Amino acid sequence: MSYPPDPNNPYSQPPQPGYGYPQQAPPAAGYGYPQAAPMQAPMYGYPPAVPQSMPGMVVTSRVLLFIIGAVQIIGAGIILIGAAVTKTVTDRARDSYESDPFGGFGGAATGVLVVVGIVALLFAVFSITLGVKFGQGGPAVRITTLVYGSLGALWGLVMFLGSFANKVNPAPGFVFAVMWLAVSILMIVGMSTRDGVAWFARPRY
Repeated sequence: MSYPPDPNNPYSQPPQPGYGYPQQAPPAAGYGYPQAAPMQAPMYGYPPAVPQSMPGMVVTSRVLLFIIGAVQIIGAGIILIGAAVTKTVTDRARDSYESDPFGGFGGAATGVLVVVGIVALLFAVFSITLGVKFGQGGPAVRITTLVYGSLGALWGLVMFLGSFANKVNPAPGFVFAVMWLAVSILMIVGMSTRDGVAWFARPRY
């Protein structure tokens, strides 16, 4: 028979582990049925569903690109006609006076108008081509349209501020600038919506 150790007796044996009733080990982690890991929601929410058809705002942006291209073609035609008229008037005046009565201004104006008309034609081709690519284009088309709309909004703002410089009749310039701003903002919104992003990010086979 053993006795419990005396703490005052230096010759007594040290206490043995497990003295008395046996100690039960703490239950191991995960004892019983295994615990399922908690479900975590995606960090950025659920991914947008792939649209089966072109969203409405994307269709609107596409139509606006075609309209802008048509307006640019008309504007380029008017500018080039103006360049031709300027050249004709300058040539006839030179033939009549045997010198340039405009002091070279007619020729310079003709050159500037031709350059502006060609640039307008190039922008028209770019606008229409961008609209055509909405059907099969990827994220690059969306980003290009977004940048194009942003530059258009900036140009519309410049026209809006410049319309106040016309003291005679600022209404036409003001209305055109507001319309241009509205079209550019609609394009930006169409490319920035969730459906627009999903349309251009969809898989293409």
